[in-house]
Amino acid sequence: MIEHIQGQTTHARRGALKNAFRYSVDYILCDSDAKERPWLLSRNRFNLWSLWDRHNGGRRKAGSGFHWFRKELTKRQFPLAGARLLLLTQPSFLWFHFNPVSFWIATRQGVPCAFIAEVNNTFGHRHCYFCAHDDFRPIAASDTVTATKLMHVSPFQKVAGQYRFKFALSEDAIRIRIFYGNGEDGVIATLSGARRPATSMSLFWAAFRRPFGAGRVVALIHWQAVVLWWKRAPFLKAPPPPIALVSNSSTVQERRK
Repeated sequence: MIEHIQGQTTHARRGALKNAFRYSVDYILCDSDAKERPWLLSRNRFNLWSLWDRHNGGRRKAGSGFHWFRKELTKRQFPLAGARLLLLTQPSFLWFHFNPVSFWIATRQGVPCAFIAEVNNTFGHRHCYFCAHDDFRPIAASDTVTATKLMHVSPFQKVAGQYRFKFALSEDAIRIRIFYGNGEDGVIATLSGARRPATSMSLFWAAFRRPFGAGRVVALIHWQAVVLWWKRAPFLKAPPPPIALVSNSSTVQERRK
């Protein structure tokens, strides 16, 4: 299974200095057993759009794809039998690759039971947040998974506070909400889109409507940095990333009805 998520991402800054934006993005959702792909999308081979194992699952530029995800699940005694493993990521466009966040997802009967948020910054760093209930029961759309922020992402936000993830994966759509809070400051980020089969036509149209793929994403990130600089947001120097590549979610809260 390979799906093309023609989605929307939004970011809204909290605190004294406000800033918000919304952009269209293209993500690919694929499972570990996917063999048939549109001819404009390749795995570990150059194409208009490509999925490279080295870009996901492990250290940056040294990844091992789904093999890494299985190892991380096994370390935490996740029952792999009967589980379906998925990757939600922005593919490389021609020779260029950058992805602010990818999601490794383990599902049962179509429902997420664990996921890893693989976060990258523009300084060449990566950190991954493993999110699940202690007993790996399904993560409902109403659940909030909380993880301590450990890596510098934006030069306008401190390495402090927490992420709160809401993760909804249905047969028809994906809806992800990430709230980062540090006192009165923070950011609300969302990713949402319909699930549709990836076709060469949809990928060609995406390249036409949203040219340059990941290059466009980097340009938009830097443009927003200029906007915040113009608004006199304090600029923070990037500290080294944490030594450990993966950290576990600290708590899981559920909204009771």
